[in-house]
Amino acid sequence: MKLLFLGSGSAFTVGADNFQSNMLLIDKQGDKLLIDCGSDVRFSLHKAGLSYQDITDIYISHLHADHVGGLEYIGFTTLFNPQCPKPRLYVSKDVESDLWDRCLSGGMRDINSDIADLSTYFDVRKIDCEASFTWKQTTFELVRVIHIHNGFYLMPSYGLFFTIEGIKVLLTTDTQLFLQENGEFYEAADIIFHDCETSEYPSPVHVSYGELVQLPPQIKRKMWLYGYQPGSLPDAPQDGFLGFVKPGQVFDFSAAGMTQSYSY
Repeated sequence: MKLLFLGSGSAFTVGADNFQSNMLLIDKQGDKLLIDCGSDVRFSLHKAGLSYQDITDIYISHLHADHVGGLEYIGFTTLFNPQCPKPRLYVSKDVESDLWDRCLSGGMRDINSDIADLSTYFDVRKIDCEASFTWKQTTFELVRVIHIHNGFYLMPSYGLFFTIEGIKVLLTTDTQLFLQENGEFYEAADIIFHDCETSEYPSPVHVSYGELVQLPPQIKRKMWLYGYQPGSLPDAPQDGFLGFVKPGQVFDFSAAGMTQSYSY
């Protein structure tokens, strides 16, 4: 199985050199699981030589536009193409409850001769609290991350922990650094793909490079960084990390270990 980063940038990445950090898991048969579906996904898929017709399964981590803004594109294009099956949409129940009403219904509710809902466009697979889902014989455990607390409650947001060919993978999606909550996943993982803010003026809702560089060496040496801002980047390998993920970078998990390549 391969993990392709369609993009590795932040929500506000600009230009064709990078895209929002959505990614594809691709199995040996070429079936694909899209992990998050941001507003520039039609462009990043095109860059990778793909289109909406290649998307049959989607996982959504949380409700920001760089993670859900492309669902309107996928939903409409697959609905009106009779050759496309309805994409399966894997999403935690607490995320799903607001996905339609607060994110998608304004543009997708009204279609010719009908009033649509989320199930009009997607085969919705709601995930229970502290549960998992299975895709192509791989189990994906949802990891509750702390991304935004608005003063009243924690915005639902979930990373993933899964095992491919014996390699344990932690994919944080968007998160702050709270090892007291999720340290067990950092310790258990063989490789970590981690959100990383590199802005000169870091936001309070993403972990910054300056915070990550303080982590113990045994954690940093299995960590790839993504979700960064445009501009020059620190020397991550010199600081003990595996590096910054590049757009189009492919991680190939096999029985012999993990190799890397670039699709563009």
